[in-house]
Amino acid sequence: MATVLVVDGANVVGARPDGWWKDRAGAARRLHEALLVADLPQDRIVLVLEGQAKGGVRPGRDAHVHTVHAPKDGDAAIVATVREALEKGDRVTLVTADRMLQARCGGATALGPSWLLDQI
Repeated sequence: MATVLVVDGANVVGARPDGWWKDRAGAARRLHEALLVADLPQDRIVLVLEGQAKGGVRPGRDAHVHTVHAPKDGDAAIVATVREALEKGDRVTLVTADRMLQARCGGATALGPSWLLDQI
């Protein structure tokens, strides 16, 4: 059983008013780079990106961080990612402040963006 951290990229980036809206791709890239070097307890990290943010990080695996480009909306991709990991028997932690998304991802432990931002 692995531990998986699923990151709602849009929600985490949007939690800090640092001008991310001027350069969504750059904000996604900075988050990805921070996740690569962060000392987090999970075995794997899945970063889900949507919209313009996808331009900042290519999809696929870099070390222990796997980037997923949502084909439409990020929430659907996050739900699918969480369900897939849970079906494998993994312990999943979801990082998002979106209460509706947390409810759709039953079985995953939910933490807010501030937790992750404090870690990285």
